[in-house]
Amino acid sequence: MRFLAGFLTGLALAALSGVLLLRNAGGFSAREAPGTLEVWAAGTARRLSLPAGARDQRNPVPDSPEVLSEAKEHWADHCASCHANNGSGDTVLGKGMFPPAPDMRLPGTQGQTDGELFFAIQNGVRHTGMPAWGSPGDAGTDSWKLVRLIRYLPRLTFEEQKQMEKMNPKSEQERLEEEREEKFLRGESDDAPTAAHRHH
Repeated sequence: MRFLAGFLTGLALAALSGVLLLRNAGGFSAREAPGTLEVWAAGTARRLSLPAGARDQRNPVPDSPEVLSEAKEHWADHCASCHANNGSGDTVLGKGMFPPAPDMRLPGTQGQTDGELFFAIQNGVRHTGMPAWGSPGDAGTDSWKLVRLIRYLPRLTFEEQKQMEKMNPKSEQERLEEEREEKFLRGESDDAPTAAHRHH
């Protein structure tokens, strides 16, 4: 107990020192990359926040082409705006967050257990842009399917990414432009799509 109290006190003092240094250096900005201390503190806090047994949970959803297909559709519609279709985090929203959305193909994510990934999807991650997608009493089947996809992301092909792009949310303007292009290609319209219409 004394060790834990000492550890928490040391952590609080380190955090306070970091805050004072940052304030003197010009404040906080989401444009700055997280420092080593921040990355360590955030990772430690996230691990400590897991309930007993969560890390060791095994994925009850079998790995199959059908599950992967459903997960890709769900990811493209709900997750890609921050994480990108390929999991790189290379999106306007993903890069603009603090901390930025991680590249989920790399060891920082792939090294987590299935239980850790599931918990983050279901419950979100505090002090980040990651929302909680689960509901109380929810078995989390969709989240477990997403864990299967996360494991697959390092092998996702370019063709699969292009297929997922078709499932990404579109604005009304984008939908109208796409419809106009399709009509033109079918010969149902005399108006050729402009460069603006062709570029999405």
